[in-house]
Amino acid sequence: MTAHSERAPTLYGIVAFKLIRGIFLLMLAMKTYALVGEELRPHFDAAVLWLKLDPETEFFDHVGDRIEPGITTAELDDVADAFIRERGGVSASRGYRGYPAAICISPNDVVVHGIPGAHVVAEGDLITIDVGASLDGAIADSAYTFGVGAIDPETQRLLDVCQAALDAGIAAATIANRIGDISHAVQEVVEGAGFAVVRSLVGHGVGRHYHEDPHVPNFGQPGRGPRLSEGMTIAIEPMITVGSPEVRLHDDGWTISTEDGSLAAHFEHTVAILPDGPRILTPRVGVPAGRT
Repeated sequence: MTAHSERAPTLYGIVAFKLIRGIFLLMLAMKTYALVGEELRPHFDAAVLWLKLDPETEFFDHVGDRIEPGITTAELDDVADAFIRERGGVSASRGYRGYPAAICISPNDVVVHGIPGAHVVAEGDLITIDVGASLDGAIADSAYTFGVGAIDPETQRLLDVCQAALDAGIAAATIANRIGDISHAVQEVVEGAGFAVVRSLVGHGVGRHYHEDPHVPNFGQPGRGPRLSEGMTIAIEPMITVGSPEVRLHDDGWTISTEDGSLAAHFEHTVAILPDGPRILTPRVGVPAGRT
């Protein structure tokens, strides 16, 4: 049985206290992720992640140059995999829960998780490249939807709105704001332009692992959800459609497309929450002017 003691602390108690205090201080120093109520504590050193994954900034320039009519998505995957490996990185997607390729390539009505294969890219296609890369234990996640050749004005507007929604979400990713502020900012841009937010797919924390807490929906109420705190790294990723927000999962267990066959767009950045504001850890070079 257990007895309650009113006596002064024993030597054992003092040692135990110091040990627990030491572990606590070590956790703080390492910025270990912890969920305390609704407060999300820093779980990764964002500055280190930013420095380590700087080579990824050229990824979309390199792969984007190869997106042209006649190339297959399997060939694009080979290009992407070689680029990541040449820079000392590793695909975070290959092998993740059994995923078979280096990146996700989603054409036209495919929203996310398209498996590269025999699909031949055609003039007027939309091709979404979604890459997760790991370098020295740090993981970042980013996506970009390319228009192949000439696309019609409404399709271009879809891309512009999705990019604007990403920008709005990033702008709301500041210390003391909440996840709902990001979600609401994205939703306002998308639905205000007459497009639909895919509600069954969300952004997420990222850093030491590919998918971490918190979830970052693209719809919601401001002032709700976990609070953003210094050092958090999250993937903000609007996924939007021209038509219905409903999606379906294909028989391969990965590919998710719009239920009604309408076009989809997907833009994503890994973002660090820092005292001077949000910092994009996956900046892009060589993409169309005005897009980050």
